[in-house]
Amino acid sequence: MSNTKNTAHGQVQETSSKSSSGTRKPIVLMSMGAQERAGHEYQVMTKKYMRPLVEHAGCVPVLAPTCFGSNDLALYLSMVDGVYLTGAGSNIDPSLYGQENLTPEKTQDQDRDRFDLPLIHAALAMGLPLFGICRGMQELNVALGGDMYQKLYAIPGMREHREDYSASVAQQYADVHTVKMVPDTWFASLMQQAEIPVNSLHGQGIKTLGKGLQALAHAEDGLIEAVHLPECEQFTLGVQWHPEWQAAQNPFSIRMFQAFGDACRQTVEKKSRN
Repeated sequence: MSNTKNTAHGQVQETSSKSSSGTRKPIVLMSMGAQERAGHEYQVMTKKYMRPLVEHAGCVPVLAPTCFGSNDLALYLSMVDGVYLTGAGSNIDPSLYGQENLTPEKTQDQDRDRFDLPLIHAALAMGLPLFGICRGMQELNVALGGDMYQKLYAIPGMREHREDYSASVAQQYADVHTVKMVPDTWFASLMQQAEIPVNSLHGQGIKTLGKGLQALAHAEDGLIEAVHLPECEQFTLGVQWHPEWQAAQNPFSIRMFQAFGDACRQTVEKKSRN
């Protein structure tokens, strides 16, 4: 239950560490990314990714720096009930899926690559729910042996999936195309309709699916826009668009984050029984 305390600035609402059911809130691991500012190296996580995890999934984020390697992955994962891999401005190192780098002008974050790919394998082996957005979905694909289109915009028949950098942020994140659900899947049932509108802010996309991955949705040009691992008992979902953007105003985004949060709560309940 929430409570308040008095401070010099009046009353401050304190958030309980327990859910309305009385169980502990799920803890979710989020890996951070590299950013340089004024000659200093930062590890960062954008607020827009954390907000729906807290407000709609009902989870507590734990941020992991990726710049110190993956030696402590087991320790991180022992603390959490789910893994949430976000988007980022960087591309995955193409050598990890057997290609030369065709976009040398784009930022890479090899520390995050070296952290997240083994993180994915370990989380899946532990049965932890996993949700990936944009780069996070691409990491899931590469971790499982899939590869990528590095330049979607150069592939005949593919639409322009990149944002207009000259536009406002609101315009960049506006819905610009639809994705069609694969029929008779749990994701189609979750979305409650055959097609949904989505934003599009990526220059790369899945070419070949990784081992065990199956598509859940496609763009109008056939690009894979959502994936899962049907052979895994736990929740697994990767989406290429950005459901975190103004999630509170998007019923499809809310359903995704609630489903992930519910899966993480099931993990908490399992742990409490053991």
